[in-house]
Amino acid sequence: MPRRSHIESLPVEVRHWLERALTDSNFSGYHQLEEMLAERGYSISKSAIHRYGQKIERRFAAIKASTEAARILTDGAADDQDARSEAVIALVQTELFESIINLQEAGEEDIKPEDRLGLLSAAAKNIATLARASVNQKKFRLEVQEETRKQLLAEQAKKLDALQKKGGVTAETRAAIREALGIT
Repeated sequence: MPRRSHIESLPVEVRHWLERALTDSNFSGYHQLEEMLAERGYSISKSAIHRYGQKIERRFAAIKASTEAARILTDGAADDQDARSEAVIALVQTELFESIINLQEAGEEDIKPEDRLGLLSAAAKNIATLARASVNQKKFRLEVQEETRKQLLAEQAKKLDALQKKGGVTAETRAAIREALGIT
């Protein structure tokens, strides 16, 4: 197991300052950040700052990508079939899965067995809630699809009935078209 990062052992306010400085500097200038931390009394190498910065940058990019995906879904589509909810559920399920993997990889020095059990229990409860939401969302989508199909068939039936008045289409032909389209 790798040892805990020196940065993670910093006081919370110093770590938050470093995170803001990393984002403000667009995840560069590690040498200057090393010097600034030294001025504050912390001896942390630029390599350690860089590793921590990469971790923060990945999280930042994931949040940004999720936000952009949600924006695109919101802007680009009517949500009759609740596609946004499906996307959000999928994102949360992915995060929960990754969290469980990280929890499994954490050693006993990182987390006590009883704490691990509590976290796994909470994750299982959340997964069950997500699974129910996913099932309900899919059920809703199928209901919307079925309603849309029924509306389309009703429209087609009306158009087919209108052909009767125009002439030239026999009753047998209309019956064959109805059968082919599944119109009762």
